[in-house]
Amino acid sequence: MTASLRTENLTIRFGGHAAVNDVTCAFKPGELTVIVGPNGAGKTTWFNLVSGQLKPSAGRIFKGDEEITRLSPSARAAAGIGRAFQLTSLFPKLSVEENVRLAVQAKRKAGFQIFRRAAALSELRDAAHDFLARARLQNVAHLPAATLPHGDQRKLEVAMLMAMQPDIYMFDEPTAGMSVDEAPVILDLIAEIKKDTSKTILLVEHKMDVVRALADRIVVLHNGELIADGKPDEVMALPIVREIYLGIAQEKAA
Repeated sequence: MTASLRTENLTIRFGGHAAVNDVTCAFKPGELTVIVGPNGAGKTTWFNLVSGQLKPSAGRIFKGDEEITRLSPSARAAAGIGRAFQLTSLFPKLSVEENVRLAVQAKRKAGFQIFRRAAALSELRDAAHDFLARARLQNVAHLPAATLPHGDQRKLEVAMLMAMQPDIYMFDEPTAGMSVDEAPVILDLIAEIKKDTSKTILLVEHKMDVVRALADRIVVLHNGELIADGKPDEVMALPIVREIYLGIAQEKAA
C-alpha cells in the first residue's frame, strides 16, 4: 500500500540547533498514529513542517506520490491535509454555524456567490448542521464562536476540520485545556473519523489514557530525533521510552 504521507530525512535548524533532525517515517490510510515525547522533543515542530507552517532546512515531504515540501499551508489543506492546532483557530465574531458553513463552502469551492442562491445556502446550512450535531454543538449554533467555553471551541474546530473532509487529519493535543467531562466528546469524534479506513490520523498527545484508547501505532521523538516507532505495547515497553518519556529509570542489572 502506498503511504498516504511520508517524510524523508526531514530536518529544521534554528541557528545551530536541530529542532527536527533527519526524521524519516511513513503513514498509511486506516491507521491512527500517536506522536509522543517530552516537551521540546520536536513533535509540534514536525507537525508544523508537515502542514506547511515551517519550511524545512533539509529533507522532503510527500502526500501519496506527490512531493509537497514547498507547497503553502493553504495548498496543502486543499490537497487534503487537515490540521487542528493546540490553540483554537476560529472566526470569533461569526456564529458557530457560520464557522462550519464556511468550512463546508471551502470544501465545495462554492465561493461567496453562493449566498445569492437560497437553495444552495440551505444545502450548506444542512451540511453544517450535520457536522455540528456530530460535535454536539447544535444547541449553540446561533452563538458567536468567541462566546463559547474553551471545550466547545475545541469541538467547533474539530467540526470545521471534519467539514473540510481531509484525507489526513492532524490533531495537536486535541484535549489540551479541556475538562474531564469535555474531553470524551473530542475523543469520540476522533474515534468516529478512525472508522473511515481511507483516512490517516496523526495525533500529538501527552495523556497516556488517550494514547492507549486510540493508538494503532506510536512514534516517539526525543531531541528532534525519531527514537522508536511501532505498536503501542511494544514501544511503551522499551527501556529508552520508559526512561525518556515516562520518567521511569531503567532497572539496573543485578
